[in-house]
Amino acid sequence: MIQADQTSAPETNHSRLARVKGVLILLVPVFAVIYAGIVGYMYVNQQSLLFKPEGELPAPNSVGLADVDPVSLTMSDGVTLTAWSAPPATDGAPTVLFFHGQTGNLGDRADRMREILNSGFGLLAPSYRGYPGSEGEPSEMALISDGIQMYDQLDRQGADVVLHGQSLGTAVATAVAEQRPNARLLVLEAPFTATVDVAAERYPWLPVHALMRDQFATRDLIGNVTVPTLIFHGTEDETVPLHHGEALAAMAGETAQIYVIPDGTHNDLWSHGLWDQVQQSLPAN
Repeated sequence: MIQADQTSAPETNHSRLARVKGVLILLVPVFAVIYAGIVGYMYVNQQSLLFKPEGELPAPNSVGLADVDPVSLTMSDGVTLTAWSAPPATDGAPTVLFFHGQTGNLGDRADRMREILNSGFGLLAPSYRGYPGSEGEPSEMALISDGIQMYDQLDRQGADVVLHGQSLGTAVATAVAEQRPNARLLVLEAPFTATVDVAAERYPWLPVHALMRDQFATRDLIGNVTVPTLIFHGTEDETVPLHHGEALAAMAGETAQIYVIPDGTHNDLWSHGLWDQVQQSLPAN
């Protein structure tokens, strides 16, 4: 007996689409849970992603700064910070109030400080709250408040102050300059328009503007700064792309001069002559 062919009819386009749609409907809640988990992780851990203290604070003389003293500074809320301090070696030379970047500790910037001191300038370089040697927890509001208090202390002592910010420290230095227009000079080393802008570029699929508490929006302050400003940015900076420095220079207008350093990266601008240019550009007192 010949049996009938039991082969099923080919799947139609309609049935294939229905099957795919069913799979996608099942996957949507899975993706939603994963996305919510990532957002939650970034929100809860944002402080450790922005502020990255590392290591132990060395003695200044162990990193080639025998002429620097570690000092304790008590802020208005009772938190005690450690700073490295040295008076100017040359009569009439300014003192650099130096705000470091987001990672490591003051010892990682010893080479920069050595150049500052070798030029005869004075130095006050605080270790941020929560960083090696200092008490407290870092935050945008606290770092800026601390910076203003340190500036005022130098001002009371009659110091002529140059504000220098490195990366994260550029936001602190700019905020101080906006509030204290009698500073001699503002130096921004690899600055950003805002930390939230950098985060949005790195994570375009996250609602970072709604998530970030410490946004360090230098772009909102730079137009109010009347202190002469030098901006240094490398063309090969992959941490904070060059367009951030260029945007700040445009916002600052005639107050600022930008130096675009060919082949410069985020951390090597001093080896391209940054400090020499600062000294050459220092306004007359």
